[in-house]
Amino acid sequence: MKLLVFVTGRGIGGDAVTAYNITEALNDHGIDATVVLDPSAPGYYFKKRNVEWLKCPIPAAGGHAASKKTLIKAAFKSIKAALAGRSLIKQQNADGVIGVIGGGLVIGCLSAKLAGVPSIGVAATPTDTKMSLMLNPTLLLPESTRFTDDNVESKYDVKKQYSPIKTDIVNGDYHNIIDKMPENFNPEHKSVLFSSGSTLFDDMAKAARKFAEENDDVNIFIIGAPLHDGIDEIIDHPNIINLGYINYIKDLYDLIDLAVITDDGLTLHETIACKLPVVVVIGVKYGRYHALSKVFNGAVLESHVDDITEKVSYALEHHDEMQTAAANYSDGILNGLNDLVAFVKKHIREK
Repeated sequence: MKLLVFVTGRGIGGDAVTAYNITEALNDHGIDATVVLDPSAPGYYFKKRNVEWLKCPIPAAGGHAASKKTLIKAAFKSIKAALAGRSLIKQQNADGVIGVIGGGLVIGCLSAKLAGVPSIGVAATPTDTKMSLMLNPTLLLPESTRFTDDNVESKYDVKKQYSPIKTDIVNGDYHNIIDKMPENFNPEHKSVLFSSGSTLFDDMAKAARKFAEENDDVNIFIIGAPLHDGIDEIIDHPNIINLGYINYIKDLYDLIDLAVITDDGLTLHETIACKLPVVVVIGVKYGRYHALSKVFNGAVLESHVDDITEKVSYALEHHDEMQTAAANYSDGILNGLNDLVAFVKKHIREK
């Protein structure tokens, strides 16, 4: 069976990681899955892993931050893009399509309709959720506003799906990185990670700085490439251990006691899978808010920059009970990719 996986964005991180994990899982199950990106996407994430991709216009409307204006602009572009997608599907003789988040879902699933092949939507934003529920079977990711709804109406099959992560994320060993720790790391202290993903955003840096100024008995790690040069000044503090962009995240997960992150995407799923208590800083990425503390009840606390010390201190004091809550979700997250593959096999068959 051959599937095309349409992906929004630049193929650098975020949605690209989700798509990569999906295609790898499908390939492992004997399904030929190929990524499709917009022609302008550099695709560094895939290039780094020697993964080739196909090209088709995939206009973006801004995801969770989409406005009426950007949606209208994207809609006009989508007609032409869907026709190009139909041609690509027929050219590749694909058996079906998986549309991954935002424009990837909209263009992928519309193209599949025009080409007369089945499709599945992996939905996370309000717009892609609405479109997918109208067009085809849908996998609702926790970021979707409909994930916590008791009843989601659609004439197609709908399944709530944890974000697909690599299961080896739980196999880290902190002994592998102890020798990488700087002199100001104290193994007797608790360790807290501040991260907004591969990119370090302003408010996450400010949260780390505020906590560092008020605590000198905790190892405070920061990871990620700064969004701009001014962030380096924010995190320049003797209590902060800036690790930058790292490739040993699973070992770091094994070392830390608590993760302070954003309330979106794969990082939250990774940390919960590792049974780590989490504090999410609200609105770090362009004001986005997904209320994922409701999805992972008891394992996740919400915080703003101003009350970060209070919330992190509470989480450290209640570490064991939050860890127990995280453990309740860990197996479900780790089984996520198998559940996704089963859903695909259920709804798409080889011609």
